[in-house]
Amino acid sequence: MSLRADAGECGGVVVEFESDDIRDARAKKARSIPGSALIYLKGPKFLIYVSGALSMWGDRMWHFAISVFLIELYGRNLLLTAVFGLVVAGSVLLLGALIGDWVDRNPRNKVAHASLFIQNISVTVCSIVLMLVFSYKQWIEQIWNGWLTVVCYTVVIVLADVANLASTALTIAIQRDWIVVITGYNRGHLAGMNATMRRIDQVTNILAPLAVGQVMTLASNVVGCGFILGWNLVSLIVEFIFLSRVYRIVPALSIKPQVDDVEEEVTLGRQEKRESLPGDPKVRETQGAIENCNTSIHLKQVSSLPLCLRRIRWLLSTCKEGWKAYYRQPVFLAGMGLAFLYTTVLGFDCITTGYAYTQGISGSLLSLLMGVSAITGLMGTVIFTKLRKAYGLVNTGVISSCLHLSCLTLCVCSVFAPGSPMDLSLLVPIAEVNSSAAETGGLVSQGKRHTYPFLGSNNQPLLPDRSSIHWTNSTVLFENIPSGTGPESYVSIILLFLGVITARIGLWSFDLTVTQLLQENICESERGVVNGVQSSMNYLMDLLHFIMVISAPEPQHFGLLVIISVLFITAGHTMYFMYARKAKRKQQLNT
Repeated sequence: MSLRADAGECGGVVVEFESDDIRDARAKKARSIPGSALIYLKGPKFLIYVSGALSMWGDRMWHFAISVFLIELYGRNLLLTAVFGLVVAGSVLLLGALIGDWVDRNPRNKVAHASLFIQNISVTVCSIVLMLVFSYKQWIEQIWNGWLTVVCYTVVIVLADVANLASTALTIAIQRDWIVVITGYNRGHLAGMNATMRRIDQVTNILAPLAVGQVMTLASNVVGCGFILGWNLVSLIVEFIFLSRVYRIVPALSIKPQVDDVEEEVTLGRQEKRESLPGDPKVRETQGAIENCNTSIHLKQVSSLPLCLRRIRWLLSTCKEGWKAYYRQPVFLAGMGLAFLYTTVLGFDCITTGYAYTQGISGSLLSLLMGVSAITGLMGTVIFTKLRKAYGLVNTGVISSCLHLSCLTLCVCSVFAPGSPMDLSLLVPIAEVNSSAAETGGLVSQGKRHTYPFLGSNNQPLLPDRSSIHWTNSTVLFENIPSGTGPESYVSIILLFLGVITARIGLWSFDLTVTQLLQENICESERGVVNGVQSSMNYLMDLLHFIMVISAPEPQHFGLLVIISVLFITAGHTMYFMYARKAKRKQQLNT
């Protein structure tokens, strides 16, 4: 049983995904060869794993460190961090299609090398700038009445954003395109490589921030910048060598349909379709002449524009065509369903961990819970491979969706469980709540009895001394700040984290399912632009969840955010169910 990617409509190369029986036979034969371990270590899969591990480790260290650096630079205020997050999300949202189109139009080795070089050099230069700013901050603040400091902040944010864009391009190229070619379009091997890459990502997501956090805590920010700088330089060399070797030993990577050739095939297809229409040949010739005339007039109008306007017009047209290509994909609903899962507060980010801290959960316990969540994430990758082999890829997504939603019901129950700070009276305008708090002298009301505000004046720095900070992934936890008495009951917070942790099994299994569906069903000539638009959608929905938190920032609002998050996740899985229904109907018609 084989599956052909329907790529003829968009001019891509038609490929055949091998069955699991062929894969198992090849694996058995490979195990019988002496020295197979050495062959594997020199093979493309292992080189991709090592290169991916180095890249992911560097990315995780940098994403964690840059947020902390920006907080330290701006007087321990979150403004620069918020600006950086907005710039990163906005740039990928606007440029995702352009990045993907660039990946499609250029040879694979040039895309990988250019993305790798731009990413690591940007981080290296940014680290040097940060080291200078931390070392000579007082002197820099006195130049140009402090405007040099603003320039340094701008340079840091721009370079960090460029590094993130290059990282996005590299991820699309390697994890969405190279892997498909390296596995020889074998669905079993593809699932195995996807799961392994996700396991590497899960491990680095925990260990990398802890490693760089220890360096920053035990030494200084300058030493932390130097550590990241050295890592990126070494990683750049190793990754460049490994990716070059993979490109040489896998000849199929050098064969790539050019987008220009695809556009020409589409144009010829339209012409053949017009000629196949019934009617008078003279009428068809007249219609063709009119279309050609309109096209020539349009080209003349475009060529008369200034070069800069033509460039802007081309960029806008590329973005438009990218979103159209995304919409016409057979897996459009599955991709949209995955994007909707990003609009949630039910994850181990700064929002959920911050809420847990206000409910009396210590930093050490939170770190332990994050480790447990990483283990359940790894379980999800293992379950994915088992389910896919037993029930097929589409059914694996359905099972993973049901598992994910069933675990999240615990989070919904936590909103109404004992110990929950949920207060529906807070649905009134926030101004009234603030005025009420002012009348009571800032004391915590009955509806806020489970909230533990920080003590001190309004001018107190946001972060305490470095000695009281635990550096963890995506958040900064405190140890020596008074948090008041514990809540009346821990049932609510236990149910919340039990749901979040167990739901990661279904979440990562579902994520891998949609990832492989995108890999298998998108034609080779459009992999880059479609995955670029998918990244844009993910960032857009992620922005919505931050807007939700900004609109309802109090711990008493968190229960409402949980309910909204579950609604978004349910909508996302509903979209996948619709896709699965269409896919099964199409399969039945074909058989």
